[in-house]
Amino acid sequence: MTDTPDTQTINAFNKTIIDEFRTNGGKVGGQFANADLLLLSTTGAKSGQQRVSPLAYFRIDGKLIIIGSFAGSPVSPAWVHNLRANPQARVEIGAPRGVQEFAVTARELPSDERDALFGKVTAAAPGFAEYQSKTSRVIPLFELQPA
Repeated sequence: MTDTPDTQTINAFNKTIIDEFRTNGGKVGGQFANADLLLLSTTGAKSGQQRVSPLAYFRIDGKLIIIGSFAGSPVSPAWVHNLRANPQARVEIGAPRGVQEFAVTARELPSDERDALFGKVTAAAPGFAEYQSKTSRVIPLFELQPA
């Protein structure tokens, strides 16, 4: 057994969330009913194909932050590799009048900035501290800046 989630299960789970998000104007139910979610569209680092990932996000100190936790897996999620290869992406985010979509440039936070913001993330969502404790890798944080 591995701590890395299997791709087929992840893709099916994500598709359900993506469909619900788009159908309901940026809102989803279940375990994510009260979470701030966005859809991140990246270009596959190897395939060059568009990939969509539903992610929790945080607005901290005026920055739009996403976290590459992969539930504490020993490897980073595919979208992290994609952003490192090509930081240009698109975001769909729930807004008062439906979904707002815009282009972004992703910036991986350097360790000092990451560490300062990670404490604020875990204060708002303690599960991310648990994910960090499950893995030896440093969970990366990215700032999404409007392009």
